[in-house]
Amino acid sequence: MMLKYFYDKSLAHASYLVGCQRAKVAVVVDPGRDIEQYLEMADREGLKLIAVAETHLHADYVSGARELADRVGAKLYVSDEGPADWKYLFAGQFDHQLVKDGDSFLIGNIKFDVLHTPGHTPESISFMLTDQGGGADRPMGIFTGDFVFVGSVGRPDLLEQAAGLAHTAEPGARDLFRSVERFKQLPDYLQVWPAHGAGSACGKGLGAIPSSTVGYEKQFNPALQFTDEDDFVRYILLDQPDAPNYFSVMKRVNKEGPDIIGDIGLPESRKIEDLRSVLDSATVIDLSPSNQFADGHVLRTINIPLGMLAGWAGWVVDYSKPTYLIANPSQVPEATRLLRKIGLDDIRGYFDVSEVRDAGLAAASFQTANPAELASRIESSDVTLVDVRSNEEWKSGRIPGAAHRFLGRLPANVSTIAGDGLIVTQCQSGARSAIAASILQAAGRNVIDMTGGFGAWSNAGLPVDTSDVRT
Repeated sequence: MMLKYFYDKSLAHASYLVGCQRAKVAVVVDPGRDIEQYLEMADREGLKLIAVAETHLHADYVSGARELADRVGAKLYVSDEGPADWKYLFAGQFDHQLVKDGDSFLIGNIKFDVLHTPGHTPESISFMLTDQGGGADRPMGIFTGDFVFVGSVGRPDLLEQAAGLAHTAEPGARDLFRSVERFKQLPDYLQVWPAHGAGSACGKGLGAIPSSTVGYEKQFNPALQFTDEDDFVRYILLDQPDAPNYFSVMKRVNKEGPDIIGDIGLPESRKIEDLRSVLDSATVIDLSPSNQFADGHVLRTINIPLGMLAGWAGWVVDYSKPTYLIANPSQVPEATRLLRKIGLDDIRGYFDVSEVRDAGLAAASFQTANPAELASRIESSDVTLVDVRSNEEWKSGRIPGAAHRFLGRLPANVSTIAGDGLIVTQCQSGARSAIAASILQAAGRNVIDMTGGFGAWSNAGLPVDTSDVRT
């Protein structure tokens, strides 16, 4: 047997290629949309990729299951658990097997046993793996998807917070408790292979280690220490991270089946004279480094540098509108790939950033300043300070007088920032606050971006508020 681990750092997403070397066949568990990496690995190992096994309808990235089924005829092994609203509507287009608790299937000599593990989502399943080709009659490990992570478990509130399904968080938490109790009965030696690592919004407190064991998690995973159901429910629903706006879109896309990338192609270059006309009906993302954007850009565009695109576009870009890019042409393939990971497929074209600047269209700018330069103005309330960090960061300490507006929710909350005076945007290091400054300026507000952020502020010995949370 062969097991290969793939990790997408931008989405904190883990997927796996499992190969039976005797039968020369392989399956991918919880694939991302970048399927070339799996096909290349299978080819390198002399394996034919024949199947996809998916633990649930993912909310944070576009699944590669349909792409693999279409491209190489991979058979789909997907959940038939949960209510009718949580079925794979596209599965019938391809060779597939709908699986339930207690079912099993073989990939060569490797056996996969299905466990229904609801709580994160109603249809969630896990796959227990036994390497029968190696002579084993007991399982080696379990693919837990978003059910059990290293150091945490999947959050049960996503359906309510992201998908808008009222009164589902507590029932989901109680389902999760029962699933966790079942997990505790598994052999301690069993390896645990989750679908996400640290940084994912699919749970709180995820560890950065790629795998674990059932025994280790039973000892040290905080969510596995509860014996009382009500205590567990209170714990698991408290202080979950914000759920990205696009999660509800991803649930629908992965249920209905995403477009096949091979049918879409790359966005084409657009004429500079078209730029002004698209600003009214589309989102225009400038991929420039934040300092270059601050010095000069097209008014009403937003700035998300390429390295932050996968992490933040899903939060702040309106999925109901088409998207255009302002970019160096060499950036377009990678930017397109990153946006398609999170279902932003409607990219109508790009404008060459050099041509934009040469044409004199990058005439807008905003000021940047470091904490020392801004401290007296903030203390005198000459400006409105907006802290765009996460709730967890905000609670750990903040600049006195700051208003908390998490970056991911900022586009919908611009109007809640009182007054029409100057706004200073601030995060931990200055990276996210630059995105925030572009959003606020595009909405017609006057902004200054604080370089260095809260880290530079506290390192300079300036006042820090660690009292109870204020919003």
